[in-house]
Amino acid sequence: MKTLLPAVLALGLAVAPAAADTLTVITAGDQNMVDYVNEYLGPLFEKDNPGHKVRVVGTGPGDSGSQKISERFEAQAKASTANWDVDVAVVHEKFAGPMVKAGYLDAYRNKIDSGKLVTRDNAKMALGANVDGYVMPMFNSQTALAYNPALLKDPPKTYQDLAAWVKAHPKQFGYNGIKGGASGVSFVMGWIYAFGDGDAKKLMNGPFDEAETKKWDKAFASLKEFTQNATLTPGNAGTLDMLARGEIAIGPVWVDMFYSWQADGRLPPTLKLVLPAPGMPGQPMHYVIPAKSPNRDLAAKFVALATSPKVQAEGIVKRFNWYPGIDAEHVKAQLDSATWEKLFTEIKPSDLANYGKPFPIAPYNNAILEAYERQAAK
Repeated sequence: MKTLLPAVLALGLAVAPAAADTLTVITAGDQNMVDYVNEYLGPLFEKDNPGHKVRVVGTGPGDSGSQKISERFEAQAKASTANWDVDVAVVHEKFAGPMVKAGYLDAYRNKIDSGKLVTRDNAKMALGANVDGYVMPMFNSQTALAYNPALLKDPPKTYQDLAAWVKAHPKQFGYNGIKGGASGVSFVMGWIYAFGDGDAKKLMNGPFDEAETKKWDKAFASLKEFTQNATLTPGNAGTLDMLARGEIAIGPVWVDMFYSWQADGRLPPTLKLVLPAPGMPGQPMHYVIPAKSPNRDLAAKFVALATSPKVQAEGIVKRFNWYPGIDAEHVKAQLDSATWEKLFTEIKPSDLANYGKPFPIAPYNNAILEAYERQAAK
């Protein structure tokens, strides 16, 4: 039987020494991340590997959860501990690069079969840092534009088309600016990718160049005009609420949140999604294996199971409405037609591959948010 440890102590993460047959998994994120391993993934692994147990520790939501994991690795590295007390960790994208650079992680992806099934660039570059070989995406969360076909039969397929449509239909587009939720932040980043005079790939991959920040003036001027014709919502949930009530026709949302609301009856089933070119950012959570994992081979088997087509279909897509970490085409055969059509008819796997973008690296991300407040906010 699995053991669920206390998530976080007041002054840090507590992970008691594990028996040789126990695989210790620590995960950042909300409680559902712990529950997923505790109730589904752990028992599945134990069934396939008799005699081995999985225990899971949650480190908390947001960046602070991943920060605790990074600090744990750092402390054990500085202490020259031969075998660390963690076998597998789940971390936010922005922490993967620094962990690789510090030498905390094992390059394991090419050793597992599912490693060949990853196609999105975020498994190679994490906010400008090369993480190729060191991470496997657990899932991909993605933003897109949700729209009401009763008010908008032919949705804009590009940012350029959207700008023209909003000018002709004032207040029918709603977003939260950059406050109250990351769906609005994602939309703004996509706007700079679409209309900035610089190189969008440089924003995503680095390196940071101050001169690049001077190439956004026209983009922010057009975004200010656009925002004056838009409706500002109170956040991620606020955008969905206004869509549900028909107060706006279209707006940026998190795809998993959109489908969860539809499943709960909080959104009409008629609302649909579109991912406009040149793309909008999303972000993965990554499985990593510490360089000094005491059970590296077993840890690799765990991640291979967690990122296999069957588990990605049942655990990631069906349970959470997340996009899979591996290429969706490899998951299709494991899904019933209704689930596939719900998640992949409007936004196809090819759309995700082409238009699912990473957020800019941190210096550009911060510069864009600051510039938005100065140049585009109402």
